[in-house]
Amino acid sequence: MELDPPGREEVLVRIIAAGLCHSDLSVIDGSRPRPLPMVLGHEAAGEIVELGQGVAGFAIGDRVVFSFVPMCGHCEPCSTGRPALCEPGASANAAGELMEGGSRWKDASGQPLQHHLGVSAFAEFVVASSRSVVKVDNDLPPEIAALFGCAVLTGVGAVVNTAKVSSGESIAIFGLGGVGLASLLGSRCSGAYPVIAVDVNQEKLALALELGAHYAFDARSESLIEDLRQITRGGVQYAIESVGNEAVLAQAYSATRRGGTTVSVGLPAPDKRVNIPSVSLVAEERTIRGSYMGSCVPSRDLPRFIALYRAGLLPVDRLLTRRLLTHRLNLKDLNDGFDRLARGEAIRQVVIFDSPSAARSTR
Repeated sequence: MELDPPGREEVLVRIIAAGLCHSDLSVIDGSRPRPLPMVLGHEAAGEIVELGQGVAGFAIGDRVVFSFVPMCGHCEPCSTGRPALCEPGASANAAGELMEGGSRWKDASGQPLQHHLGVSAFAEFVVASSRSVVKVDNDLPPEIAALFGCAVLTGVGAVVNTAKVSSGESIAIFGLGGVGLASLLGSRCSGAYPVIAVDVNQEKLALALELGAHYAFDARSESLIEDLRQITRGGVQYAIESVGNEAVLAQAYSATRRGGTTVSVGLPAPDKRVNIPSVSLVAEERTIRGSYMGSCVPSRDLPRFIALYRAGLLPVDRLLTRRLLTHRLNLKDLNDGFDRLARGEAIRQVVIFDSPSAARSTR
């Protein structure tokens, strides 16, 4: 592949670490339709090596974490504090383009390749909008920094920004991938009680208990909802669904109490529908809320989440320390990693890039 140099308000970034996320897998298996061919990867950390014209606030050598929604700062969602819903950013992502328009990737024959969510991190170098990166401390380990770009933003943000969980409120996390376990860590950091983990993988349930869950349940248990209601005296105040499965979303909704809130984080296929008793929305004042990118403002939330990590209150490094569920990969191992992710056998896997190659951008 060939990469054009950065244009106006764009940066050239050397990728140091990139995580494998279910959103990438959803493009691979077709459940999340995107324009193809596309260079995948959206959870990453890297180093700026070149600045395009008009870039402000960054310097060559800065370490950055990517945000997978570029933010214009001017549309209605951005101006009302909801930049994860940026309208020009969403349009660019859907088209496989950068915020400034078009693609910087070309294949060997000169045909354009699409960008994934403005990032395309499974490459040694990428060009991205300067509105898709957030500066972080240079001493933050890159494999940890990468996690903040999606798993932590999405999972912790769903708890603190979307649900706004308070101390002593009950919460159940349905699905214990990287995002679900980040939600668990965010719940513990927020003082939620009890924190309940739900999954079908016994290794993940064991890890959830190690990370501070007060209870862990197999999602296949026929008595699951009854058990949760007994523990919480009527159901949880909050349920986080991070699987991207409509049946799991309905199960999470069933676990909430009167007045409870279900937050959907996972991305199901566009044609899927959820079936719930609609009368409960009114008679029991229950709520279903979507949470995209954890309802985060990356320039605000990334620094504060990293500060919580450094203080030991948000130990996201634990998401990379479970032998059977976490992996550090070379780029050549990418397909094996996605096979593992598709089988539900991984929490977070990170590609660690070798030293940069001589070739990078064309002129």
